[in-house]
Amino acid sequence: MTRRTGRRPGKPGTREAILDAARAAFAERGFDAASIRAIAATAEVDPALVHHYFGSKDQLFLAAMNFPVDPGQLVPKVLAGDRDAVGERMVRTFLGVWDSPAGSAAQALLRSAVSNEWTARLLREFVTTQVLRRVLENLDVDPAELPLRGSLVATQMIGLAMMRHVVRLEPVASADPETLAVMVGPTIQRYLTGPLPT
Repeated sequence: MTRRTGRRPGKPGTREAILDAARAAFAERGFDAASIRAIAATAEVDPALVHHYFGSKDQLFLAAMNFPVDPGQLVPKVLAGDRDAVGERMVRTFLGVWDSPAGSAAQALLRSAVSNEWTARLLREFVTTQVLRRVLENLDVDPAELPLRGSLVATQMIGLAMMRHVVRLEPVASADPETLAVMVGPTIQRYLTGPLPT
């Protein structure tokens, strides 16, 4: 009897091998440049197995990040309604995740990103491609401004998460989420759609 060669079939450990390869690819090359085919090759599996376990590249990225919610399901809620209130809805949705039991995974990721460059790169890719890009591409703003606007929004949102959940700065740490949404939302809105200095 001869031993089979080639790609490893699906078996125990295959899912974790794919996740390890995906984390490395997303951290090293970024979400856009990382391909399912390259991830499968690193994990020594057929690309069809990656799709079998995770479906799409977006779903693979979420699994690799171990993020508790799918931004693809939340962003439409942020965008639904008056365009001038997107900032407020974004803060409200953001706090809804971070303040929930599911937010503990996000908090752990943020803490790790502060001291680990590899995790910081993954978080940067996640925030940029899965959240900010999805919101900004649906707003009527100059495409050339998207990177700056997205970065400005990220400073405020990650700063809010850091002060509320890691540093626990009062009164922000215990403030009512609705109050924070009303207070921080206009700043986010200005970053999203307001005029930028020339």
